[in-house]
Amino acid sequence: MSGGANNGSDSLSQRHLQMSMHMGDTRSLETRLSADSPQALTLSGGRLAALSWGSSSAPTWLALHGWLDNAASFSRLAPRLVNTLGVRIVALDFRGHGYSASLAQSSSGSQDIALWDYCHDVLDVMQALGLEQVSLLAHSMGAAVSCLLASALPERVKQLMLLDGLGALSTPSEATADQLGKGLLAHRRPASDPPRYSGLESAVAARVAGGVTPIDADTARPLVARNSYTGSDGGCYLRTDRRLMKPSLVRFTPDQVLALLSAIHCPVLLIEGDQGILGNRPWAERCRGAVKDLSRHVLAGGHHLHLEKHTVNRVANVIIQHQNLRKEALNHAIS
Repeated sequence: MSGGANNGSDSLSQRHLQMSMHMGDTRSLETRLSADSPQALTLSGGRLAALSWGSSSAPTWLALHGWLDNAASFSRLAPRLVNTLGVRIVALDFRGHGYSASLAQSSSGSQDIALWDYCHDVLDVMQALGLEQVSLLAHSMGAAVSCLLASALPERVKQLMLLDGLGALSTPSEATADQLGKGLLAHRRPASDPPRYSGLESAVAARVAGGVTPIDADTARPLVARNSYTGSDGGCYLRTDRRLMKPSLVRFTPDQVLALLSAIHCPVLLIEGDQGILGNRPWAERCRGAVKDLSRHVLAGGHHLHLEKHTVNRVANVIIQHQNLRKEALNHAIS
């Protein structure tokens, strides 16, 4: 595994950025406009929503967001990658997030949304876009979903680019009964009324104050803007399916998570924030050690480093450099 990206790699990637931006002047108007202004997509019979940057004729990457986030998570990173690498990035809203539909309530209680259910969202989008194999750019929970897909269906995943996330949350096997009990009781409780905010900034402030991981207002604003609407009473409400806040009924055990990670055969680029959720924690080290082909970079930043204005360029630089190195290695192997 490689260490953090150094100043030399940042400078090299910055030259690639400048050169590609210069070359971008000769690209089609469609490519340049769609790189900066995403196209809204509705897929899978209207069940799933997405944002698309780049030309529809370019190689397509799928971008997967984290828990309680949405496609706007990639609103600052995607244009930088599209402009430089000549790819199309389609960022979806997982079920119950953003503009995607929620699952219907069941008569015997609230239906659980399990981590592996999101794999079907990705596969449905791949089917809708005609993608047999895909590169996945994924953050946090989206990174966990990406790892599940890459291990279970390796022929469908070309590469993983993970942002401050690796593997799924786990529960020790001896705690399975307790986890199931908590989940069953929580899902049977009547849903509370959604909170009402006076406006967007009030909702942003609530996200900053109540976030599971630290996030500032500037970083949270694109996420909250996509996830909110104005009600008939003039108040600001969130689109989030309230069931997402309830505990999972079942989780993988730690051994299962490690086994799934060890079954990943595609190249994995892992970009972490030094103030993120992984770091040098023993469990994170075990997860990294389970992946066969892992390139790790640690950058100054938080859990949402790909959306933080002061960090997003460095994240883009690492991804661009990684793609250029892979291309050079492939060309060398062919020659």
